[in-house]
Formats: sequence, C-alpha cells, structure tokens
Amino acid sequence: MYGLIRPDALVAFEDEGVKKALGRYVEVSTNRNPAKFLMAKAIPISVELASSEEELWKEHDSRIKEFVNAAMVSAKIEDLKFPATSLLDLKLELARRILSSCHFCERRCGADRTAGKKGFCNLDAGTCLSSEFLHLGEEACLVPSHTFFFIGCTFYCIYCQNWTISRHVEKGVAITGKHLAEIAKKRRMLERFREEAGKNAIFLTKGSRNINFVGGEPTPNLHTILEMLRCLDVNVPVVWNSNMYMSSETMGLLNGIVDVYLADFKYGNDACAEQLSKVENYWRIITRNHLLGKEHAELLIRHLVLPNHVECCTKPVLEWIAENLGEVRVNIMAQYRPEFEAYRIPEIARGVTSSEMERALAIARENGLTNLD
Repeated sequence: MYGLIRPDALVAFEDEGVKKALGRYVEVSTNRNPAKFLMAKAIPISVELASSEEELWKEHDSRIKEFVNAAMVSAKIEDLKFPATSLLDLKLELARRILSSCHFCERRCGADRTAGKKGFCNLDAGTCLSSEFLHLGEEACLVPSHTFFFIGCTFYCIYCQNWTISRHVEKGVAITGKHLAEIAKKRRMLERFREEAGKNAIFLTKGSRNINFVGGEPTPNLHTILEMLRCLDVNVPVVWNSNMYMSSETMGLLNGIVDVYLADFKYGNDACAEQLSKVENYWRIITRNHLLGKEHAELLIRHLVLPNHVECCTKPVLEWIAENLGEVRVNIMAQYRPEFEAYRIPEIARGVTSSEMERALAIARENGLTNLD
C-alpha cells in the first residue's frame, strides 16, 4: 500500500510554473481551500428534482452563477453549510436523465443505457472499475495521485496503451458511487510520514493529493462519479483525466465539480483524429472544451508527440494553445510506443525520435510556451 514518491514531487508545489497555472489546485490539495465539488454541495437549489428537464437546466444555470461568485470570494472549508438538496444533487439528476438518451460525449449516440443499450463506449448504465491505486508516474505536482481507471472509452485509438481497458478486454468490477467515495476517503485520509534510508530521505505515503478519474475515459461514467462526489465528505481536488471529447451538456455538469482538467490534446486536424482515433469533428470540439476548461477550472494539458505527426499535429496544437490559453501548464510527452493496432499504420509503427522531440520543444519555445512540465 505504500509507494515511493519521486523526489521532484516533493518540491513540485513550490515550482513557479505550477503556482501560476495550478495555484488553486495547490491550495485545495493542501486543505487551504475547499474542492469545487464541496462548494457545489453547499449551494441550495429551489426546484424539485422531479421537475422537467428544462426547469432543471434553468435552475442549474442560475445556480452556477452563484457558484462562480462563491468561488471568487474563496469560500473557506469551515464556512460551508450543506443543504438537504444542492447544486450537486441537481447535476446528478441531470446526468441520470441523459443516460436514457446518452450524449455524455459528442458522438451523441442516443443509446438508452437505462434499458441496457450500449453506445460506442460499450457501456450500459452500470460502471465497471479496472483498478484504483496511488499513481506515482503522473506529473510531479499530481503525485501521489489516486487514480480510478474506468472500463470503456469514447475513442478508438489504434495505438492505445490502455487498450485492454478501453476495449473491454478487461471486464472490470461493477462498482457504485458510494463505494468509490469510501475508497477515496481512505486514500485521502491516511497519514504521510518520512523514513531515512542511507544518505537519501525516502518519502513514503498512503495519502493522496487528488482524485484522478481516467480510463479508458471517465466521461461515460459521469453519473457514477457525481454520485461518488455526493457521498464524499473529505476535501480533495478532482482531476478530470480525459480525451476532452465531452458534450456541451457534460461540460456544463462538470463546471463547478472539476478542479483540474488533465486534458489530452492529441491532434492538429480532423483527418488525423479520424484515422487514428475514429472520431469526427475533433478540432472544433476539443478547442471548444479546452476554452471551457480554462474558463471553469485549471488546465494541465498533455500532448503526446506521435511519430511523423510533428508538423500536422504537434505544431498546430502548440500554436493554438499559445494563442488561446495564456498561462497554462503543458506536458509535451515523449512516451509514445506502438501498441494495440499501431503496427497496421507504418507511419506510427515506431517510437518518437530525438529529432522529433527536439522539433516539438522548439515549436513550444518559438510560441512562447515556457510553462512545461
């Protein structure tokens, strides 16, 4: 249950780039400010949850304005009071209604998951968990990160490194939001301590800096995640680790819940997205959601450099980030390796070269992107 923390994680919160881009996340992780989901639980609503969907959305949009005002005055944890029915309850009710004609992602398949139908993600109304653990391989400011790996995905990336999860080779374990909350609370509350070993200080931990929803993809499991947060009563920041192909409605429900979007920005054009992930209208949807993510929360953007895709993907992605997102933290990743069905496409059937990575980093510098993880 214990895990070694990377040395750079110990000082990551002091990094100026982290402070600039993820300052509120640091405050929440160190219990100096409340997580957004706790604030949403503190905002009462004045509509019955049995009301029409139109009335529920109207109330939701009204209460979000109240939430923004509360966030602006930096509510303190000890000042929060929780009503019988809250903005978070309203979000959960809306998510459950979406399940009957699913449009959590922008595929908008309309599957009635409450009746056992499945869309592209191959999920009905149930949620299956592949694993949960304290992840020590994430970005330094996130570790130890309590990751929940959900079965199923809204993409079909032919090079997916988690393909046994995204493609349902693993069946996972059926789980409820209440059970997820119990697990998260235990991981967050366990104490941290230090041991000395030889000349080096080795930090061991049982506690987590955050809750990190990943997969696969968390989006099809939004209803269960909201139920989890409704049951959770400890202060911990929420990290939404996603391909960012959420529908506009899902982005609305995540507003006031997510503290950090750990956001994939994979492709610089629709053609590459369709070829490599079987997804349409990629650029329009992903740029929209990154803008909303920046407006609603904090962003840590991941861009995985693909072989032979520096000019067509890396370049436009980094240029757009620099032009549109301002002070944001970016992780330009060299971890690509051919997995799953990648060997069917010769151009991506190898790793990334050092010259490709040098070119990617040069593009970042040329565009003024210096807050790199």
